[in-house]
Amino acid sequence: MGIEGDLREEFDRWERAQSATFTALPYVLLAVSVTITLLELPARLPVVLGLSAAAVLWLLWFHSLHPEWHRNRSLMAGYYTGLLAIAAGLAALAPWYCLFAFVGYPQAFEYLTGRWRYAGAAATAVISAMAFLGGISKISAENLWWVWLGVSVLSVALAGAVFYFVEMAYRRNELQKQALAEVHEVNLKLEAALAENAGLHARLLVQAREAGVLDERQRMAREIHDTLAQGLAGILTQLQAAEQTAAEPAVLGRHLANATNLARESLVEARRTVQSVGPSVLAEARLPEAIGEVAGNWSAANDVDAVLTTTGDARPMHTDVEVALLRTAQEALSNVAKHARASRVGLTLSYMPDLVTLDVRDDGVGFEPNAKRANGSTNGGFGLAGMRQRVQRLAGRLDVESEPGRGTAISVTVPAIPAGGER
Repeated sequence: MGIEGDLREEFDRWERAQSATFTALPYVLLAVSVTITLLELPARLPVVLGLSAAAVLWLLWFHSLHPEWHRNRSLMAGYYTGLLAIAAGLAALAPWYCLFAFVGYPQAFEYLTGRWRYAGAAATAVISAMAFLGGISKISAENLWWVWLGVSVLSVALAGAVFYFVEMAYRRNELQKQALAEVHEVNLKLEAALAENAGLHARLLVQAREAGVLDERQRMAREIHDTLAQGLAGILTQLQAAEQTAAEPAVLGRHLANATNLARESLVEARRTVQSVGPSVLAEARLPEAIGEVAGNWSAANDVDAVLTTTGDARPMHTDVEVALLRTAQEALSNVAKHARASRVGLTLSYMPDLVTLDVRDDGVGFEPNAKRANGSTNGGFGLAGMRQRVQRLAGRLDVESEPGRGTAISVTVPAIPAGGER
């Protein structure tokens, strides 16, 4: 854009200089011609001075004072004819007016069009040839008519050739100006596009920030549900059981110990959630062992058999995959404890080449998956919604199969992203 601006400025300077020169040149050449003629004192000086004054008035009226007339080609053609007539009269009387006659060339190019330009150049060449030979009186006295004719033909040919090349240069200059104008327009559109793109980029940054905030809120909600809420629910269950067995010290102690352990584990998990660290059980064991430990602790706390079966090549997975599967197991077991009244739970962790699945089945009371809940949702409450969000973030899926009196089966399928792999 800097180069384009420099070129435009250069064109503007050149055009201003050209316009000033074109405007002042006739007066300068006329002044020089009058000065030299006065020094020579020709015989018909009053006539020469009168024609010079007429030339000044003619130039002022058409060339300088009424620039709005310059677009009227017919009017300016008449002006040009009158100017050449005055120049011819002056050159015939005083040969030094050949200098003034030179203005016929640039004015023909400016005020005439097409072939008339070449006609004006030819007439100017003939007048200049007459002045070059000493004026009409000398040509007549020395019988130089044939010489004048030869010089005129040569001058017309040279003037025509020069006009042709000047016209070609003028056209090329016009094309360059047009191209520069188009480049300027493209640059303006590009600047507008860049400004619009900057605005879009700013809006995208705001949207990305808002999406990040929303995603973090959802993550925290899921983590709080999967740690604090489940832990508090387990503690409440153990305390209620302890209250009912107050007369049995051994059973009471076991429930209180379970409640204490749950409180301690929930506190650890809450701290790790705030620090965005994975579950502590995964930090100390592989996924099958971690799910097995969760199932064992849950089974001991709820007096319900929970058995984990692992199939396929058990291998380390990406942290997000393992966390999603572990949290699914925890939430599914929590739902069984709260709602299913089951006597047995089976968990199956299956490793396949491209997928990892976790199935949790119970023999409890079941429910109608599509029935509307108290919170207005279908297909489960926040726990199932949180599991589904986790799985969908990994491009996986969660399926729930249940029927009243026939138990419940939850199946999660996620891509088998290896540890250290790209999500």
